[in-house]
Amino acid sequence: MTKKIIFVFLFLFLFSKIIYSQIPKTDALFKTILAKDSMLFDAGFNHCDISQFEDLLSENLKFYHDKDGFSDKTKFISDLKKGICNNTENRQVKRFLLKEKTEIFPLYKNGALYGVVQNGEHLFSEKREIQNGIAKFSNFWKLENGDFKLAESFSFDHKPLLENERKPNIFDDDYAIENWLNENKIKTLGLGIIEKGKLKQVKVFGEISEGNSAPYNTIFNVASLTKPITAMVALRLVSLGKWNLDEPIYKYFTDSDIAKDPRNKKLTTRIILSHQTGFPNWRTDTDNKKLQFLFESGTQYGYSGEGFEYLRKALEKKFKKSLEKLAEELIFVPLKMSETDFIWNKNTDESRFAIGYDESGKPYETTKNTTTNAADDLHTTIEDYGNFLVNILNGGNLSENVYQEMLKKQVKTKENKYFGLGFELYDLGNGEMAVSHGGSDLGSQCITFLFPKTGNGILIFTNSTVGYKIFNPILKHYLGENGNKLIEIESK
Repeated sequence: MTKKIIFVFLFLFLFSKIIYSQIPKTDALFKTILAKDSMLFDAGFNHCDISQFEDLLSENLKFYHDKDGFSDKTKFISDLKKGICNNTENRQVKRFLLKEKTEIFPLYKNGALYGVVQNGEHLFSEKREIQNGIAKFSNFWKLENGDFKLAESFSFDHKPLLENERKPNIFDDDYAIENWLNENKIKTLGLGIIEKGKLKQVKVFGEISEGNSAPYNTIFNVASLTKPITAMVALRLVSLGKWNLDEPIYKYFTDSDIAKDPRNKKLTTRIILSHQTGFPNWRTDTDNKKLQFLFESGTQYGYSGEGFEYLRKALEKKFKKSLEKLAEELIFVPLKMSETDFIWNKNTDESRFAIGYDESGKPYETTKNTTTNAADDLHTTIEDYGNFLVNILNGGNLSENVYQEMLKKQVKTKENKYFGLGFELYDLGNGEMAVSHGGSDLGSQCITFLFPKTGNGILIFTNSTVGYKIFNPILKHYLGENGNKLIEIESK
């Protein structure tokens, strides 16, 4: 067989989409290859870390380029050193993987995996170049001594990315989104889109660390988005007949700071979940650092994390289980939320955790919380929390009566805005309502919206103190008129 025939055969072999079964993006092998791709291009190509190529390329590399011809490993690395990595200040090329176009196919021999084919497209951005480029590629990652090495690579169909070929909206262009995040000093953005009661899109943009793209399953600290989890635990117990919305909490727990205040006897789960306790947000906000009533329970709105902590202690006393255990049994396991935790534990994958950043883009020190808080510091992914919200749209495994109480306007917070049980409610007019909750901490800004009438929704997670700056453009794009109405209500 001639070399030409062998080449053609190999080319067709690599590009065939019929022979192999494509790996879903949730598969561990898919994540492994994308991690290899990230190190090869984000760290190696984009930042000229030559050591990445030394480690990731097979000694028998064969690289085929439709403009520059054939290279082996030695020539490939030599060309990089002499070319784009010679003077990065004057000419810098960056490659951006189009994740949506990425396909990965396993290769087996006698039932044993020996490699994978990665097909995809990438954008090229060149400093001092007016026009960006786009190209296709196909990589053969060979399993060598238990590790994947790039053994064969085809890079082809290189062409300019014409402006009229690009979609005009920033949200249709991952490369533009990455630049937008950089401009706003936001390191990582997680985005989930719910349509007709199903989680349709999970996208994560930016970097998890310097030079490394954030994976689709990035773990975020979602701050006060912890509260809806706690609320649903309580409401699920109410639906099961094991807890009562309007039973006084003192029967199970009384905080020593307010034990002598008769107002503690008025506290109920309904009052707590609708933020009418009369407590400050946190007891540390008071002059004496003790829990106290700022107003009569059940008479007005006052946002309070202390209220949710009060409920946690009562639930744990009643059921002799931790909130974490109750949430696991009632929420996390049934909904397969395997990446969600109240605390930092042995299961937390630190390499996927989005550390928080301040308004100038400087990182905060990560607090590895080991104590459950019913109101704050939940760790989760877009996919996990998205499935949690989908479940709420589909009834939340609640009885019909309890579900309607959750969506009932329990207390008004401002014009056309209310609190139900565990969620904020926006009256958008014409029978349309948005069910929402946000999360805000140093290094965390998150927001979610659900629309029960249509079954649609959105999740926005960021790991920046100024993450809120990008909320409005996202809401306008994905929610249209409803997004404009939400912004209008909040701006009044």
